[in-house]
Amino acid sequence: MKKKEPDLQAVNHRVLQHLHPEQIEVEIWRADELEVCRGLSSELDEMWSYVRSKANPRWLWHAIDHHTGQVLAYVFGRRQDTVFLALKALLEPFGITRSFTDGWGAYERHVEAEQHTVGKANTQKIESKHITLRTRIKRLVRRTICFSKTERMHDLVIGLFINRYEFGRPL
Repeated sequence: MKKKEPDLQAVNHRVLQHLHPEQIEVEIWRADELEVCRGLSSELDEMWSYVRSKANPRWLWHAIDHHTGQVLAYVFGRRQDTVFLALKALLEPFGITRSFTDGWGAYERHVEAEQHTVGKANTQKIESKHITLRTRIKRLVRRTICFSKTERMHDLVIGLFINRYEFGRPL
């Protein structure tokens, strides 16, 4: 696993490659598809896990495309504004125009109100991703005997999974 660590990417470059402003065409959309036309919408959320013991929480912060469910970017850290700002910096090249989140304060403080929607109705896809991750990676299950002993290994295992199954990178 240590050999693959330098190859991990925190941004889905495959999606980013398809977002070139010079290739944008003008089309007429139905009213229910208008949001897709206006720009990229994302769902942002954080997922709790721990390293060594529950006294050492480790949060996976990630963003997905609201329409396709593809993971756009992710970061690991505490549940603090600085970690969210690192995720926000990774998302800048995507040109996101709308963000759907839960009511966590970091989103309220750092996402502009006109681009931010709070509520569970629009975060169902990312919550579904959480269930998939918890099902497929046993160290993310809340009550388990499988856990990471170091932050590096914790981040590496989850990063490998995301790069392989979400970004489609053969590692």
